[in-house]
Amino acid sequence: MDEAVWGAFAAHWEELAPDAYAARSGTRRLRRYGHLCLSREGTIDAKPHDAFVQPQESNPLYVDVDRHFEPLTDAFMGEPVLAALIRMLGQVAVCLEDADAWDVKVHPFRVVAETGSEGQPTPEGRHRDGVTLVTSLLIDRVNATGGESTVYAPDGTELTSTTLDTPGTLLLNDDRATLHGVSPIHPLDAARPARRDVLVTTLAPRG
Repeated sequence: MDEAVWGAFAAHWEELAPDAYAARSGTRRLRRYGHLCLSREGTIDAKPHDAFVQPQESNPLYVDVDRHFEPLTDAFMGEPVLAALIRMLGQVAVCLEDADAWDVKVHPFRVVAETGSEGQPTPEGRHRDGVTLVTSLLIDRVNATGGESTVYAPDGTELTSTTLDTPGTLLLNDDRATLHGVSPIHPLDAARPARRDVLVTTLAPRG
């Protein structure tokens, strides 16, 4: 991808808002949230901004909690990179489950850690999102160690583990058959904060 195009896309992570829910468990996380619909033909429509609710028992930390986050900015929603990514993920999702349309949930995240405090990308631990396909795209990683992404079988057996360390690296997994989690990040240089920017995108058949 053209470096200028990627740089413009990554710049949106400077406009995220604090995640008050993660802060309750001691994690400094910034994010926004958007809900879209992807048709079989590749049409993407934005849905009205709503609370983020995960299916019951999919996330042990937020059972029956309607979480309210700042919406994606109009500029972010208009990004060609985002549209291309969603359409590509739709082609992957249809290989897992046939659907005429997909509910697409978009979550740009930034996790920050400083000396004496770790940054928790997944404060809920290993979990499911209650969807068909869950994906993590690394946007940037600065002064960070840790942040290892692991995918597990339902019985807890580790299936794969990797550290997303190159911008543009994409991890995909079938959320129906696996659980996932990410280890904490810490600063490499104690004098500076660490950060990890990712875009989590999930797809589930639209009912």
